[in-house]
Amino acid sequence: MSSGAMRAIAGATLVLLMGCGAPAPGNSAPRDAPTAPTQGLDPGAMQRTVAAATRLPRLRALLVLRDGRTLAEHRFNGGPPLDQPVNVKSASKSVMSALVGIAIDRGVLSGVDQPILAVLRRDAPPNGDPRLARVTVGNLLSMQAGLERTSGAYYGRWVSSPNWVRAALARPFVDAPGGAMLYSTGNTHLLSAMLTRATGRSTLQLARAWLGEPLGIAIPAWPTDPQGIYFGGNDMRLSPRALARFGELYRLGGVVDGKRILSADWIAQSWTPRATSPWSGGRYGYGWFVGTVGAHPLRYAWGYGGQMVYVLPDLRLTVVMTSASEGARDEGHVDALHRLVADGIVPAAERGAI
Repeated sequence: MSSGAMRAIAGATLVLLMGCGAPAPGNSAPRDAPTAPTQGLDPGAMQRTVAAATRLPRLRALLVLRDGRTLAEHRFNGGPPLDQPVNVKSASKSVMSALVGIAIDRGVLSGVDQPILAVLRRDAPPNGDPRLARVTVGNLLSMQAGLERTSGAYYGRWVSSPNWVRAALARPFVDAPGGAMLYSTGNTHLLSAMLTRATGRSTLQLARAWLGEPLGIAIPAWPTDPQGIYFGGNDMRLSPRALARFGELYRLGGVVDGKRILSADWIAQSWTPRATSPWSGGRYGYGWFVGTVGAHPLRYAWGYGGQMVYVLPDLRLTVVMTSASEGARDEGHVDALHRLVADGIVPAAERGAI
């Protein structure tokens, strides 16, 4: 991700942290008064939200689920059918985090403290920096590996290299492992390589077996590196409805249709802030951004151009938005998507509907 994209993250995170989350006047109750959870979505607030969405030329889809029920489902600007897979860009990183969590639950990886060279040593540079031996699975997930980024200005050179894994491992250190957040798609690609090496199965096969089949969603093939390792952290293809199903997996604590797919502990770990954006002070966990809207915790997956999965656990909401990702960068678009959540969907859920 480029420095411009990181500035977009900065601005959008601030929108989320400052978003309107207060109940409508007259709908609030004393703090010590027991209140039943609101149900549904306020029709007027949602009508205004959809009207605002229609004014966003890049927006393609909007889905709002509450308590697992799809209460709003819209296509915009000639967007594809809601069951058609689209490029979710860096929202792929949240999917990779889920696969790593499942791998740990199954004993394929030993845990977040496992050194990455335990699996990838043969691709490490000879006589490399000794700090590489200290980089862990958790460091990759939280973007704290300390290695120079492979995103932004370095991205083109990295994906043009003959071996992406070796090129990522050969980056010079610009911070200590566990230090500052350095957003880098190379980190999640190393995780994809670890899963492939540790299981003898491709990341695509794992994604289909561990997520696609139990969630009942299609996961088509996506690009690989020159060695055939599926791109970790970019260019996965999932439909808006599949993204909603993925978001629901996290909202429901890892259990869908009575079947545990992902441990609740992994979700809690993923949603624990571990790194801070150098641009905004925004927080990042294991493949998920962590913020608030008013008084409500917010966790979200974010892909370039506006491929979003928002989960608001206390409001029992999952919100999906997909957008056109081609063309010139439009940093204001993601801010506008965040405002749809903060100024429209959250108030609609707070007020509810009979």
